[in-house]
Amino acid sequence: MSTMIEHEHDDRPWGSYDVLDDAPDHKVKRIVVAAGKRLSLQRHRRRAEHWFIVSGHGVVTLDGSAEKVGPGDAVDVGRGVAHRIENRGDDPLVFIEVQHGDYCGEDDIERIEDDFGRAPAL
Repeated sequence: MSTMIEHEHDDRPWGSYDVLDDAPDHKVKRIVVAAGKRLSLQRHRRRAEHWFIVSGHGVVTLDGSAEKVGPGDAVDVGRGVAHRIENRGDDPLVFIEVQHGDYCGEDDIERIEDDFGRAPAL
């Protein structure tokens, strides 16, 4: 007998994500960034992240250094590193994010810059 597991899904101004696994020390998400959109420039105090690009092309920024990414590329985002991913293509950018640390809640996001007004005013 098979049991259906309901996953958390959230639509955001830049695209959407689905939580594939959630445990006390890690969380796994499938993230879709819409064409022409980007996530906020942000950092985390309590977790690091590993991204694996599944499809699409984009640019990842880590502490001010930008690098193009595409299918099969992997990115390590250290704890406290300012980071963002941007979809500069015409197709969705899809990646798997593995968060690991002592806390993986959404309130561990410090937004530095945001296209959708979610960063604190300077």
